[in-house]
Amino acid sequence: MDWKAKPVLFGPRFRALGALAVALFSAGVSDAAVVPPQGEARPASAPRVVVSIQPLHSLVSAVMAGVSEPTLILKGASSPHDYSLTPADARALSQADLVVWVGEALETALAKPIAALAEKAVVLEASGADGVALLKGREGGLNAHIWLDPRNARAIAGAVALNLAQIDPANAARYRDNAAALGERLRDLEAELAAMLAPVRTVPYVVFHDAYRYFERRFEMNAVGSITISPERAPGARRIAEIRALLRETGAVCVFREPQFAPAQVRVAVEGTEAKVAVLDPLGAGLPPGPAAYFTLMRGMAQSLRACLTAGS
Repeated sequence: MDWKAKPVLFGPRFRALGALAVALFSAGVSDAAVVPPQGEARPASAPRVVVSIQPLHSLVSAVMAGVSEPTLILKGASSPHDYSLTPADARALSQADLVVWVGEALETALAKPIAALAEKAVVLEASGADGVALLKGREGGLNAHIWLDPRNARAIAGAVALNLAQIDPANAARYRDNAAALGERLRDLEAELAAMLAPVRTVPYVVFHDAYRYFERRFEMNAVGSITISPERAPGARRIAEIRALLRETGAVCVFREPQFAPAQVRVAVEGTEAKVAVLDPLGAGLPPGPAAYFTLMRGMAQSLRACLTAGS
């Protein structure tokens, strides 16, 4: 196992680490990566885990395989920026032993509910996990779509395994083994996608919003711009004119929209140009939740990129 992760913990009560630190250390995982909790011991039942978005939920599901299933909050095409919490979501957060999210930069609407309702839970902010490489967006500020780099996904899986092992020592070995197996699958996925995208790496394209920096950097793609800075902010006439000029100047052959947002904005932007329109789905809006969802999401993005960029080049 080559991952090492640092959990990010909040809430007034954490569980005693005890002999688990020794077990993890002897297995090759530094006990310095785990913050010893204090307070009451967890019940013997499987830990109750709540996850914010589909890609993280898939990774957590894989780490928890054979023990239990985590609860997913943002389902379908829900936007993490302005989601309205349901009563079921609130109940799940209040009963959670572990909450996994990217952080306030992405799931803005969940910041206050997590702080208010999940006060007894360990909260893992994936963007702060050890080994996760962070990037800025084109306009500055943190780009929060960290899962779009498979190497970040491996680091997140490691952090999840460490936190679960701490909460549920009886299944620590299973979490550790699941995370190691997931890490190998993610290495294979990275190699698979790199080979798939190699023929179109230099072909220029534009995305709807600046969500893909991690994917673009990992696979050396030639994204030349984005239509809007914030997905909730419709581009104005000036921005549309700038995008049309960019498409002509760069020879961008495709503009990629997202299923969560109205396609009309993209159609207006490409009017009068030869650019094609295709779809990228960084959240896996139409996918069934589960361990396979992350892999389906990433392959789907690569396939969409290759198909449109090949047809347009």
